[in-house]
Amino acid sequence: MKDEIINTDPLSLLKSFTAARIAIGRVGNSIPLKQSLEFKLAHAHARDAVYSVLDTEGLLNNLNVFNLPVLHLHSKAQTRHKYLKRPDYGRQLNDESTEQLKDYNGTGYDVVVIIADGLSATAVNENAFDLVEILIPMLLGAKLKPGPICLVEQGRVAIGDDIGYGLNAKFSILLIGERPGLSSADSIGAYLTYNPRPGLTDESRNCISNIRPQGLTSKPAADKIFYLINEAFRRKLSGVGLKDNAGEIGH
Repeated sequence: MKDEIINTDPLSLLKSFTAARIAIGRVGNSIPLKQSLEFKLAHAHARDAVYSVLDTEGLLNNLNVFNLPVLHLHSKAQTRHKYLKRPDYGRQLNDESTEQLKDYNGTGYDVVVIIADGLSATAVNENAFDLVEILIPMLLGAKLKPGPICLVEQGRVAIGDDIGYGLNAKFSILLIGERPGLSSADSIGAYLTYNPRPGLTDESRNCISNIRPQGLTSKPAADKIFYLINEAFRRKLSGVGLKDNAGEIGH
């Protein structure tokens, strides 16, 4: 009896650990038809994600469950076309939204949660509320005073600085749709900033990325965010000087 033929492709076992396109095989000088069609479909999903629209009505209705003010804000990019052509517009609030913040900036808040569409409103529509639903009770349990929840259209990461500063908040959590990849059009990122204010750059923020059902799920993401918030308040900083050491022995 002849020995059975064993698949010796060293990459085949790794496919269970990643959604990346590895060990896809080949037909002559090309890739198999099935994998070629899957690639084209993923590319279409990524393009659709970039042009997807924030479900403002659904999100506003869901966010009301926390009994906190919910503000609907907008960047200076009035259209998606302008948002993609002028990234600087997406980093700043328009005049109407800036005025809206003035009604809530009197007393100051410990933490403000901001949700922005970013480059994938699809990701925000599908995953943001599940994360906020876990995070808000954690903040309240730690006696941190949350500010209004802010829902932002056509926003980029730095718009969190304008909002945090406008609300006189000590800390901002920006949840935003990440640039869609060819296997993750539904991923959101969390950007954390201590003492947010206009003019900050990326080294002043901490980022937790790939928050989605097939990546970092909502509960561990909320735990990481909450840990970094506590460390930021203890050390009075965020960004490159603040590390996620939660798993270190003896910490």
